[in-house]
Amino acid sequence: MTEIERAIEAEVGNRPPPHEPNPVTPPTVSVPNMAMPDYVEHSAGATEIGRLSAEAAVREHEIAAKEIEVMGAELIDLVKQCELVTRNALTVNEEPKETAGRYREEAKRVFRQIENCSQVTTEVRNICTELREKIAARSAVAKTAQT
Repeated sequence: MTEIERAIEAEVGNRPPPHEPNPVTPPTVSVPNMAMPDYVEHSAGATEIGRLSAEAAVREHEIAAKEIEVMGAELIDLVKQCELVTRNALTVNEEPKETAGRYREEAKRVFRQIENCSQVTTEVRNICTELREKIAARSAVAKTAQT
């Protein structure tokens, strides 16, 4: 052997042993722990792949159906909240109605008071006019009596 061959052999001997290949393990797929729904059953002639595919599809549909049911329940809760808000609004609306009623009663009172004041003012004017006329008539009689 030549010197180069010895150097190569020495280098190869110093190397760590090559890695042993790992045995190939097939990937695992976890299937939801969910029984197949009662509304379906396998056909007699279905293949294994067909059965597994059909089960996977029906499981996905069932999960979606359950989510739709949850959404429906949430919708009912929202409707109940709306009903509560509506009832509260109707209850709260009673207070403004009562306030408006009291305001109208006050308007009636003010209306009557103004009309009464107007009538009293008219009576006062009439009395003043009558008194002026009486004073003027007496004054005229007194002047004629003096002449």
